[in-house]
Amino acid sequence: MKNRHEVLFTQLESYRSYILGVVENVTEEEAEIIPKGFNNNIRWNLGHIYLDQYLWIQAVTKEKAGVPEQFQAWFGYGTSPADFTPETPTMEELKKLLKGQPAEIKAQYGERLEEEFAPTEMGMHTIEQVLIRTIFHEGMHLQTILDLKKCMR
Repeated sequence: MKNRHEVLFTQLESYRSYILGVVENVTEEEAEIIPKGFNNNIRWNLGHIYLDQYLWIQAVTKEKAGVPEQFQAWFGYGTSPADFTPETPTMEELKKLLKGQPAEIKAQYGERLEEEFAPTEMGMHTIEQVLIRTIFHEGMHLQTILDLKKCMR
């Protein structure tokens, strides 16, 4: 029987594989489209998912996470594709980062999931709690990506 940490990482990897499957055939050009009624595009949503997971881990641990500093300016809360620069990762680059992120998090934090930290403003005080929250958050952005894709048809 799997322990809850193994289940958590299985879910993280499974959900991540699902979202990567959804965007597998999205072109760079399609990833830039912002349909009427939306604030962001598919590329922004993928970068935001990647960034969010590390930001919440960083918020709990108070340790520097493995995300490039510029990601906050491109994909942080309140940003938009208008903030992109020529250095902003492409769809293909983001897909590679997203694919490797679950294994990186497991390697770096897998033995520390229950370590107690000072609570965040949302009351989370373990990395395990952060991962549960970020899986939920990823699902919200998955729905946005699905909606963006529908608008492209």
